[in-house]
Amino acid sequence: MCMEQVTKLRMTQLASGHTVKVLEGEELEHQERDFQGYTNGLIRLNPGRWILLADYTKFADSLFKFKFRESDAVVMTWAKCGTTWMQEIIWTMRNNPNLDHPLASLPLFARSPFLDFDMVMLSKNVPPIDDGNPLLKAFKVKCPGKDPKDGIMLQLAEAIPDPRTIKTHLPLSLLTPDLLDTAKVVYVARSPKDVVVSFHHHSRLIRAHGYTGSLDQFVQYFVDDNLLIGPYWLHMKEAWEKRDHPNMHFVFFEDVKTNTMLELHKLNKFLDTNLTEEQLQKVAHYTSFSEMKSREEKNFVSGSTVNKLVLSGEGGFFRKGVVGDGQKRLSPEQQAKVDQWTKKHTQDFGASFKYSS
Repeated sequence: MCMEQVTKLRMTQLASGHTVKVLEGEELEHQERDFQGYTNGLIRLNPGRWILLADYTKFADSLFKFKFRESDAVVMTWAKCGTTWMQEIIWTMRNNPNLDHPLASLPLFARSPFLDFDMVMLSKNVPPIDDGNPLLKAFKVKCPGKDPKDGIMLQLAEAIPDPRTIKTHLPLSLLTPDLLDTAKVVYVARSPKDVVVSFHHHSRLIRAHGYTGSLDQFVQYFVDDNLLIGPYWLHMKEAWEKRDHPNMHFVFFEDVKTNTMLELHKLNKFLDTNLTEEQLQKVAHYTSFSEMKSREEKNFVSGSTVNKLVLSGEGGFFRKGVVGDGQKRLSPEQQAKVDQWTKKHTQDFGASFKYSS
């Protein structure tokens, strides 16, 4: 990033009220060394110390002012908490409960936009989206005459018909204050030990991250709140504090995994989808790990966006999708570090919070 760009970012005042701090010096050097997909710089937003790609500022005000509708369902999570799984569950419940929707074979992002993904697509480590890309094809159909540079995902999200299912990794504080008074939000939380292991794999697999460091270094990034989007606990706390709002459905990944049908019944009630038991069974099967993995490259992640060596050696976007992998993969020292960090940040979450130590 050149000095002119740094100076411009320093002067940026976002519509959300956050100020921009540009990562520089040794901190930026460490990030760009270990995450080779972060080619255009990084920023922190205060208050909150949210860490984001510098390209976020190109879309920040549009994201904050995005007009949600009463018929929207917003899937909100920190990274690798079951976001894509819940996204497909909700889209299927609302649009394809009989598994006969003609658009079900489209990539998920074309059916259910990832609202804040435009900043990621600008990485020089990712092949540019060309005319053969199904996402760009969908954009041209849904957004005729619009410029992709203004945000493919943002504009797709504006253009797709109701009922919209929209995904975001942004916290509540970076989205419009009337979100919960307008749309339904499904927030998915996941055990931090499983998250750090899953995100470590994801960050090595996906070229837009391009992580090259060790697992131990990654755990340190995690507990220092220095991973993209972080801080992890603040993100979750903002949603947890709104868990009693009628438009907030706060769910734990572990519960969806271990008692899928019960959680689908709860979603059915929350979303007012009125599906039958037979339809819910179809949704459960269609969105099971094995079924989604079989559709991985067609519906979710294209081969050009992944590290082929990681893919062949360790698995793809849908690697395991299990509960408890963190306890198997993390050393006792790493687990102790995450436990201590968890205890520090969840003291005021209350006894009903699943991950409190």
